[in-house]
Amino acid sequence: MRKNTLLGMFAVGAFVVGAVLIQAMAHPGPKPQTTCPITGQRIDPQTSPHVDWQGQRIYFASAEAVDQFRRDPEAVFAKIAGAHVQLENIETNCPVSGEPLVGIAEKGPVTTYKGRTIRFCCPDCPGKFEVNPSKYVAGMPGEQLASR
Repeated sequence: MRKNTLLGMFAVGAFVVGAVLIQAMAHPGPKPQTTCPITGQRIDPQTSPHVDWQGQRIYFASAEAVDQFRRDPEAVFAKIAGAHVQLENIETNCPVSGEPLVGIAEKGPVTTYKGRTIRFCCPDCPGKFEVNPSKYVAGMPGEQLASR
């Protein structure tokens, strides 16, 4: 009887481990940017052109790729989000409260919004952000779309 119990426990354990691995493969974690979101070519943060846009630093393979990004940034952010790429965050202040993130950003709350990583100063701010994210994204550092 004990042999069957041990065999059953092993089978359940193997099932759980397999399910966790399948989940991890289906939902990969974020990865750093290593390629241009326009051309797919490798980027080098030391030498590649970049744009600071709504709190994110995005690297490109060429000036032409930068221009293409500026024509339709939301399409590029959607591609970045779909590839599970985590861009370099350049926020210095919480987008909701305006409080400095120095020393907080590494351990404060974080959310993602349309390909952007958004950092906050405290647990109260993410909920406020979710009510009207476009309002807060519009105040983040870097370039923004020109008003039309």
